[in-house]
Amino acid sequence: LIFSISLQAKSEQISVRHLTSGNWEVIKILAYDENTQKIYFLSTEESPRGRQLHSVSTVGSLNRQCLSCNFLKDQCTYFSAKFSPMNRHFLLHCKGPGVPVVSVHSTSNTAKFYILENNAVLKEAVFKKKNSRTEIKMLHIEDYELPLQLSLPKDFTDRNQYALLLIIDEAPGSQLVTDKFHIDWDSVLVNSDNVIVARFDGRGSGFQGLKILQEVHRCLGSVEVKDQIAAVESLLKQPFIDPKRLSIFGKGYGGYITSMILKSSERLFKCGAVVAPITDMKLYASAFSERYLGIPSKEENTYQASSVLHNLHGLKEANLLIVHGTADAKVHFQHSAELIKHLIKAGVNYTMQIYPDEGHNIASEKSKYHLYSTILGFFSACLKEETPILPQEPEEDE
Repeated sequence: LIFSISLQAKSEQISVRHLTSGNWEVIKILAYDENTQKIYFLSTEESPRGRQLHSVSTVGSLNRQCLSCNFLKDQCTYFSAKFSPMNRHFLLHCKGPGVPVVSVHSTSNTAKFYILENNAVLKEAVFKKKNSRTEIKMLHIEDYELPLQLSLPKDFTDRNQYALLLIIDEAPGSQLVTDKFHIDWDSVLVNSDNVIVARFDGRGSGFQGLKILQEVHRCLGSVEVKDQIAAVESLLKQPFIDPKRLSIFGKGYGGYITSMILKSSERLFKCGAVVAPITDMKLYASAFSERYLGIPSKEENTYQASSVLHNLHGLKEANLLIVHGTADAKVHFQHSAELIKHLIKAGVNYTMQIYPDEGHNIASEKSKYHLYSTILGFFSACLKEETPILPQEPEEDE
């Protein structure tokens, strides 16, 4: 929420006035115009999965307005914006669900605009490809309605059975199920390998209220694991999901949750890939770890319970790919080294792909191409539909 504070000189009383209210979140304050005394901000008022640009007056009647709601209605529900130094104009960046568009608008008359980039080439390419379609289902877990997004192959029919890839988010408090336009390496699996890709914002995810966000306090690696497994189990009730071809992927913190899921859900997933996974919160940034788990010296049991490095026998049946850059400053290579050491002790097989001198985000073009090829090849081989071997009939004697 946004509020204004005014100081009255004579009485020295401070009055606080709420400028916004309601069951939605202010994402970012973008600008304040002193001449018109207006604040410009992004919010989720229309939908938790979207972002719209609003303005509100700090004096008189609040007069809150949505400046982006009527712009390219059918194509755009997820926006970001940037204002000029004098706040006379602003750039509006439509990020989805349609192909992204960038436009410049007049603050005094938002109906006046000029399209800077409409990505016509990309739009035509997407149209020709007949890309995958998405569906969003709401799952009821612990008194919450939580969104599950499915990316379905272009020729999807519920009479067929499909492999499933579950993608885990990279940080608590972030959001995977949004209206943003999305084409990435997983889109190749959907369109070329007929794999259904699932994304689920369970407890601990952001932009759905503080209650859902704070569910992971002192519970890292347990609440999210339960919710993601519950989402997969709900999908297994559908006739179009092949229970023998389930896979999972995560990077960073997502790699941590992926590892926790793989070791706790024995034989549920056929394979999993983790990129730069956090494996022990004691080895990670103390500001993050202590915010969620407390001080290590006082919360030894909590840190022990949140570690990936114990009871790894559940991973024996899964096909595991570990990827890490040796120059990763965000999730140090020590995380993967410790995981490998414990996997060997537990007798678990794994595949390791190292990128020398690469950081958390693989930067060089050659390494990036190699990374995507490795991940796609891994999941394509793992999720390939097995053709049944028919018994050969004995040859008749002459």
